[in-house]
Amino acid sequence: MSKKALIVIDYTYDFVATDGNLTCGVPGQAIEGTITSLIEQFIKQQEVVVFANDIHFEQDPFHPETKLFPPHNIIGTPGRDLYGAVKDAYEKYKDQVISFDKTRYSAFAGTNLDILLRARNISEVVLVGVCTDICVLHTAVDAYNLGYMITVPKDGVASFNAVGHDWALQHFQHTLGATIL
Repeated sequence: MSKKALIVIDYTYDFVATDGNLTCGVPGQAIEGTITSLIEQFIKQQEVVVFANDIHFEQDPFHPETKLFPPHNIIGTPGRDLYGAVKDAYEKYKDQVISFDKTRYSAFAGTNLDILLRARNISEVVLVGVCTDICVLHTAVDAYNLGYMITVPKDGVASFNAVGHDWALQHFQHTLGATIL
């Protein structure tokens, strides 16, 4: 039986709150219950839970996102805080989860995520969070290229771009062989 890890991607204030700097808004808020429920389920089953959170620095001229998006998830700002019940679940279980910052769309890019997962004999990743067509997508592509099985709960991901969200779900399934729940 394969071991699974739940990877919670960028479920932060700036990406989810109504007044967040790069918010998914209502679609992002609507997935809060699914993510929280999955965190509880994975913890109860003693499976791996990972929080991968975007981090940026004020007016960083070298980061490509500086030209693409408004400032978001800036270090030292409330925008980087986890959002709502997901934040509460993290606080409750923070000694039992893996948490790290990422500086690119993919949770694998420039991090030791692959090493952490392989050390725990993980062969399948369950991806939740935001944005479906950006950070979740790039994490899924890297997971695929690294040989992980991928599951994406449809009601556990969201985007500020409905067309991109729908396209990414199709891409996960038909190009990456992911299971869409």
